[in-house]
Amino acid sequence: MAALPALAQEANFESFTLSGANSTASVSGFTNGLSALSNIAGRDRNGIICAGFADTNPDHTMVLQQDLASLTLQVNSGGNDTSLLVQGPDGTVRCGEDSDRRNPDALLQDQSWSAGTYRIWVGSHNQGQRYSYSLSVGP
Repeated sequence: MAALPALAQEANFESFTLSGANSTASVSGFTNGLSALSNIAGRDRNGIICAGFADTNPDHTMVLQQDLASLTLQVNSGGNDTSLLVQGPDGTVRCGEDSDRRNPDALLQDQSWSAGTYRIWVGSHNQGQRYSYSLSVGP
């Protein structure tokens, strides 16, 4: 696994907190990165290469106040080719890409999310490509 950026980095856009009473969130930003996500984290916990380009700073910070059995992160950029990288409080990395063949917006669905602070990068598959997006997060 490649070296990860220091945890002290500030997020480029909005941060949010999820709890039992408030288990969904929607934030927005834009892609504009020059750094390969594979340089930020290499491969995710399933051995998948993290594809795309993003800023070296995370785009969002997500705080989970309790463990969650499952979580879905969905990018909506109007169908542009986006990607996701999420780094957990223990350094675990999860990556997400195309929702399906007809929708290149990134989707990440996974299980076993521990309480703590997560850093989220929203990238594009083309270096320096600027796409406005919204990121929806929920169970």
